[in-house]
Amino acid sequence: MVTIKEIAAAVGVSSATVSRVLNYDSTLSISTRKRQAIIETAEALSYATPRARNRANQQGLTKLALVHFLAPERELIDPYYVALRLGIERRCAMLKIETVKVYHTDARPDATLLQDASGVIVIGRHDEEETEWLRRHARQIVFADHVPPDDRIDSVAADLPAAMEKLLVALAQRGYRRIAYIGWGDRRAQAFVQWMTAAGWFDDRLFRSGDNTEEGGYRLTREILAERRPLEAIVTFNDSMAIGTYRALDEAGLAIPQDIAVASFNDISVAQFLNPPLTTVHLPAEEIGETAVELLLERVGGRELAKRITLASQIVWRSSTRLQAGKNP
Repeated sequence: MVTIKEIAAAVGVSSATVSRVLNYDSTLSISTRKRQAIIETAEALSYATPRARNRANQQGLTKLALVHFLAPERELIDPYYVALRLGIERRCAMLKIETVKVYHTDARPDATLLQDASGVIVIGRHDEEETEWLRRHARQIVFADHVPPDDRIDSVAADLPAAMEKLLVALAQRGYRRIAYIGWGDRRAQAFVQWMTAAGWFDDRLFRSGDNTEEGGYRLTREILAERRPLEAIVTFNDSMAIGTYRALDEAGLAIPQDIAVASFNDISVAQFLNPPLTTVHLPAEEIGETAVELLLERVGGRELAKRITLASQIVWRSSTRLQAGKNP
């Protein structure tokens, strides 16, 4: 497991600075560049080096345009997407493929950036109109972390409904019944409602959707606590929201997991440094990025039939949830 000290040494800052950045301390005065370096280094040191692969498939793919659905400053709020991007960039560096990053703005990117590239990888969700525009201007295109409805387009993503069901089953086995959810209304939220309803445990007053940031997690957790409903655990959309949940529970004088457990998604580097360390579903961000590059290589090599690849998730149990029914760590 990577340590804060190792991250600090790699970036050239103090351990205290790393800790404050990873815990989203809004009072810390630090440049955006330095903050980005800390977050990227934390993700990079946790990265498992991909196995060497045959480079013969590289022929024809010399330049890749990377289109991100987030602006640079928004990407730093959720290091999961930093890890996904690093997975793409590392695989490209290994294969000597040039990458050009195109971040989200209010306007569409310059079409020539896409047309000049051998292929395009699109990170995150884009609506149907944006997807069609991107497909029209790209020679070859792959979506990473989003499955567009257009079945002509390659994509790779984690199976979020299966991940949510896996987490809820495991929490139930540990004795949790009154479980709240905060986050976006995406596929994992839909899976939460379906599974909890089937179990007879769903309470719509313990379900909130909103901004998937640390501040959003703080605000939505406070709203749920204000309902004064019996509550045993909170599942958050991502680890960034979980940090806000920790803060709200601490302000309310509630201990984790003795009073309320917390579980989340993504397994970003921050999760292991929280107090207590956060139970979270590891979504394979780096592997999604690597696989997107492999799909693009296949397309450039002549494959015509579209592929949709789904990668599995894994629960990383830490002490923000009890280890078994009735027993806290």
